[in-house]
Amino acid sequence: MKIIMEKTYNPYKIERYIQKCWDKNNIFKKDINSNKKFFCIMMPPPNITGSLHMGHAFQQAIMDSLIRYNYMLGKNVLFQLGTDHAGIATQMVVENYLLTKKGRKRDSYSRKEFIKEILNWKKKFESNIFYQVKRLGNFINVNDSRFTLDKNFSKAVKKVFILLYKDNYIYKSKKLVYWDPSLKTVVSDLEVEHRTVSHNMWYIKYLLVQKKHKIEKIKYLIVSTTRPETLLGDTAIAVHPRDIRYKKYIGRFVLVPIIGRVIPIISDYTIDMNKGTGCMKITPAHDFNDYNIAKIHKLPMINIFTFDGKILDRLEIFNQNGSITYKDNIQIPDILKKLDRFIARKKILSMLKEMQYLKKIEIYNSSIPYGDRSGIILEPMLTNQWYLKTKKLANTAIEMVKKRKVLFLSQQYLNMYLAWMNNVEDWCISRQIWWGHQIPIWYDNINNNVYVGKNEKSIRKEYLIPDSIVLTQDTDVLDTWFSSSLWTFAGLGWPSDKKKIKNFHPTNILVSGFDIIFFWIARMIMITTYVMKKINNIIQVPFKKLYITGLIKDEEGKKMSKSRGNTLDPLDLIDGIKLSKLIEKRTHNLMQPKLLSKIISYTKKQFPNGIESHGADALRLTLLSLVSTSRNIHWDMNRLKGYKYFCNKLWNASRFIFLNMTRDLKQKKLKKSFLDLWIILKLNIIIKNYHIFFKKYRFDKIVSLLYKFIWRDFCDYYLETIKPILNTGSNQEVESVKYTLFVVFSSIIRLLHPIAPFITDMLWENFNKLYNRPIKSVLLESFPIYKENQHPLYLFKFIKWIQKVSLELRSIRIDIGVRYNFSLQLYIKCFSMYKRIFIEENYNFLKKTFYVKNIVILFRYTQTSSSIYRIVDDTELFIPLSHSINIKTELLRLNKSIVHIQKFINKINKTLKNESFIKYAPKTIVLEKIESLKKNNIIFDKLIQQKNFYYIKDSEI
Repeated sequence: MKIIMEKTYNPYKIERYIQKCWDKNNIFKKDINSNKKFFCIMMPPPNITGSLHMGHAFQQAIMDSLIRYNYMLGKNVLFQLGTDHAGIATQMVVENYLLTKKGRKRDSYSRKEFIKEILNWKKKFESNIFYQVKRLGNFINVNDSRFTLDKNFSKAVKKVFILLYKDNYIYKSKKLVYWDPSLKTVVSDLEVEHRTVSHNMWYIKYLLVQKKHKIEKIKYLIVSTTRPETLLGDTAIAVHPRDIRYKKYIGRFVLVPIIGRVIPIISDYTIDMNKGTGCMKITPAHDFNDYNIAKIHKLPMINIFTFDGKILDRLEIFNQNGSITYKDNIQIPDILKKLDRFIARKKILSMLKEMQYLKKIEIYNSSIPYGDRSGIILEPMLTNQWYLKTKKLANTAIEMVKKRKVLFLSQQYLNMYLAWMNNVEDWCISRQIWWGHQIPIWYDNINNNVYVGKNEKSIRKEYLIPDSIVLTQDTDVLDTWFSSSLWTFAGLGWPSDKKKIKNFHPTNILVSGFDIIFFWIARMIMITTYVMKKINNIIQVPFKKLYITGLIKDEEGKKMSKSRGNTLDPLDLIDGIKLSKLIEKRTHNLMQPKLLSKIISYTKKQFPNGIESHGADALRLTLLSLVSTSRNIHWDMNRLKGYKYFCNKLWNASRFIFLNMTRDLKQKKLKKSFLDLWIILKLNIIIKNYHIFFKKYRFDKIVSLLYKFIWRDFCDYYLETIKPILNTGSNQEVESVKYTLFVVFSSIIRLLHPIAPFITDMLWENFNKLYNRPIKSVLLESFPIYKENQHPLYLFKFIKWIQKVSLELRSIRIDIGVRYNFSLQLYIKCFSMYKRIFIEENYNFLKKTFYVKNIVILFRYTQTSSSIYRIVDDTELFIPLSHSINIKTELLRLNKSIVHIQKFINKINKTLKNESFIKYAPKTIVLEKIESLKKNNIIFDKLIQQKNFYYIKDSEI
């Protein structure tokens, strides 16, 4: 039976066919064998805000390769899929969508109605994510996915919150936080993008007042500020205690311009004497440094803004405990009320100028906080929020890492983790949005008492609260990262399903980006160790190893982003996309429309003909070849094309192999040729290194290893060399080749499968047809294992020699203008007994390989003007021709070889004359250099001898 494959490699067709086979055969539904080891990876859940990007594809290629590799080693594996509700990000995207498509703002919906709209969004985009996950070739069951806001996950989140609350880890407090006036919620410090911006610094006069609060004549202090609008909330002026310019003013008072509030002049060592005038206004409710100063000096804190960033009608004044007080009777001018903060700034500057309180303006560079979601300038605000105490939790998490219970595979990220954890602050876990886990806290309508519980019914039962007392749930939701921190155990079904926890937790490895070490990874370790100890009385980590990846950037090293127009959809690289469609995709829903023409121009330049189809296997090979320890990984389209050519090369080689393989293979008593033994030995070494690299997570090395072996050794050399044997060899030689083809090619498919699953499963199906086997996937086969001491290593030396001789003979045929298989007469002058024996034992094979009539081994040879001379290692080749050769051409070639070897000899001589090298280098290295010098001097002398011979002949002519 012969297997006839399609002539052209078509990844689009192959991948869809194989995906259908996987689905049809339920390849993803795996039975558990308790006698086997367990291996689990929890895929970091993608946000339901949109599609998977290149970073997702990169990490999934790594994870899926590990899953398939371990499955083929005979383990029970679980690759758990899930999606993240992504609170703020999703709410923002859906709000924009509803405003654009339906013309409705969130405020026009009830909370229930709005959540229903988000669930519709989730259904659509989750389906799209699952499709992408499948197209990337992941060995994952999309029908067994988790969602961080599903019923069981919500149950887990409530349970963990209640445990932490009752253990006094959770508390509510009024603190200064970053507030997003656009999203109307607090945002994490980690979600703030600090941009250095060049802007104005204004110098404002604050009039000095006497003890009786009378204004002193013409005396004032000059205060420098970048935020004049916040002077409404000033509660002090601060100077450095050692600043001689202001020492005499410490303890006195000034008058706040416009509103006339009298505030003290205080001293604080944190004040920078060289910044501005060295005289700083303190606005505790709208600046973090000022807030800390106010805490030390017990200053009141005055909030001047509404939650949407407008000036209040009446100032909110808080004491140190966060309680509101109205002791300050200062009124805000009507002209400023309800003004946006930046419009208010302009108005206040105009008023200061009119009152002659504005001294001067300078350009100043400072760091401005922007929201990484909304992109607007954030506002420090005093708000009541829920916090999680982290110090004790962090200590346990640090201990687990130091004891290597969690092993960081990169030292640089370990240092980053420890530095942050040693200085971790309490975690603000509440958010003022609708989409998310609503905090399981209720308040009564009597004394506003606080109750915690999974629902109102359980609270009434636990605390014996009658129906006459009204309970109202806290409207805030939990920070998305709080629920995400439960991912490894709640994602496995806890608390409802404990079977998966028993088998697969702690998970084996987490693959994630360095940008979320603090957001997610550190918090997962903190929460998991706490919860697992609480329920099992044993500290258990979420994962045993941590593999941190860099970020995929474009070919110029720039971050891929919508605004730059340089994003790439993995599916576009797999299936291809027309230029018009690519432009449409890159310019759809642009946050900055002014960039439209720039993005169109860039895209046309980058992909003038669109993007061609490359297939998922080529994409996976490319991504894994890019794995490195660097934080920044540059995408390379040429490399992607190269790996498509590689898949095509494998496909074409397979066509040749299947045409020459038969079902009736003879495995016993086959005397293998040295070539067959060599390729099997080479394969064995590849298998050894392959397993070593997998254990070291060096996916780039694995791809390089397989690429070179398959392309160079197997396809370009072995397959080309055996062609004449298959055509004219003896039955013994042909049978040996066919059996070797089976062994090597079947091993290649299995080795390549974890990295390129589609093409390998397609080829394996052909194997199954040929040998009438029912195996559904190569994944179900046993994995190639390294065999100790299989064959002698001297075979490598002989193969290298054969390859060099073949190249020389090919060069000679080109020089004399005959075809590649033109039959020559070959004389070999060889002094090595082992090589002579080798040539004699493999005489027929070498004749076919070299395409020569005869091979004659000799000790002496008289050269004529119609013969060509070459040196290969320790052997000399003589090729007599039926016609005279071009002596001038030979002299040019010889001169080139002589110059090259002379440079090499000079380099060795220089090294051996180096006293430090002779003194400190290992003796074996020194002896190797001496031996190399001897060999190359012999070759040099022979080349000179050959050159002199041609000179004589040339003069005779």
